[in-house]
Amino acid sequence: MKTLTKKTIYKLIFVIPLFLISINLSAQNEEAYIKAKTEIEQTFGSFFSTFKAYPNHALPTAWENYKNLSGPGSSISAKNKELIQLSVASQIPCVYCVYFHRLNAKANGATDEEIKEAVALGAQTRQWSMITQGSGISFGNLKLNLTLQ
Repeated sequence: MKTLTKKTIYKLIFVIPLFLISINLSAQNEEAYIKAKTEIEQTFGSFFSTFKAYPNHALPTAWENYKNLSGPGSSISAKNKELIQLSVASQIPCVYCVYFHRLNAKANGATDEEIKEAVALGAQTRQWSMITQGSGISFGNLKLNLTLQ
């Protein structure tokens, strides 16, 4: 009986702290989620369904990543970021992203001509990528061609 009691006590010594740690981590995750959600609502005026579709536990990290890439420390202007993202979104293609980044590009001062050019540059990159890869040109050969010029 003493052995059984000792084993039970030892198990509890390990289980109880793990249980308490998991409760604490869960509370921290919830706080981080609420903070990220609040910041998103303040930034965009709403908590879009795109954010609602993201896993709750991962949203705070994704939001921090977004802020880091979009924040004042970035060396790319807000307008150019949106033009780049519009170019990529056009080639994926993603109608949601195209709509969002086109609006944001305009809001950040992009002209209709700059938007057309960004989309055309994305298409041009995709076109030449397809031609090069589809023709079986090796990467080594391409590098050699570009180095010789």
